[in-house]
Amino acid sequence: MGHIGDRPPIHRRRALQVIGLGVITGSTGCLGALQPDNRNSPDPIDLSGDKLDFHGGMKIGMHGGPNGQIFYKHNEPEPVGGTSSGSERQDDIAWFHTLVHGLFPYHFERVNRGWEAAAIYVTDYSATDWEVVERGNNTYMPAPTAPETFRDATGLSYVAESDVMGGMGPELHPFSDPDDVSKFTDTHGGQIFSFTDINQRMIQGLQRAGEQ
Repeated sequence: MGHIGDRPPIHRRRALQVIGLGVITGSTGCLGALQPDNRNSPDPIDLSGDKLDFHGGMKIGMHGGPNGQIFYKHNEPEPVGGTSSGSERQDDIAWFHTLVHGLFPYHFERVNRGWEAAAIYVTDYSATDWEVVERGNNTYMPAPTAPETFRDATGLSYVAESDVMGGMGPELHPFSDPDDVSKFTDTHGGQIFSFTDINQRMIQGLQRAGEQ
């Protein structure tokens, strides 16, 4: 797996250097240690209804890109900053409107505190019909919220460094079907990673790429 398509802009090349180093060195916060226990896992829930992201406080489904949700085994997640998170609050679940700026940073923090996930679900673009949309100078994937659009995060392939943005900048776009991954990268570029490839250094590199 490698770069697909034309040479990326300079900020994406810099992100690639950071991402590659993180994968090779297995830096602190490798998702190999974040695998949830999927036995008797709860099912994904509907993220519509004006729910607010636990990490950034932004409304789910409005900004484009993949959403996510995490059920924790023995802890009750709280939104960062104490933001309201919708009327259907459950004690064991946190939800997010991005992966790079929401789900993964939040989860790494909690894993470092000793928390365990019972299930992690993210948008599976192979499970929904989609078209990229243009806003300003960027393109975005839709942000579906229905339960059937979510899949177990550990079994998906993730495209990083494509020319399609998420809700807050560069994003990881998940797919369950290898053919869908190939079609996406053929059109939009990017690198392909598994769930266990994702670590804190990768996430931080993608975040910094969006700031340049």
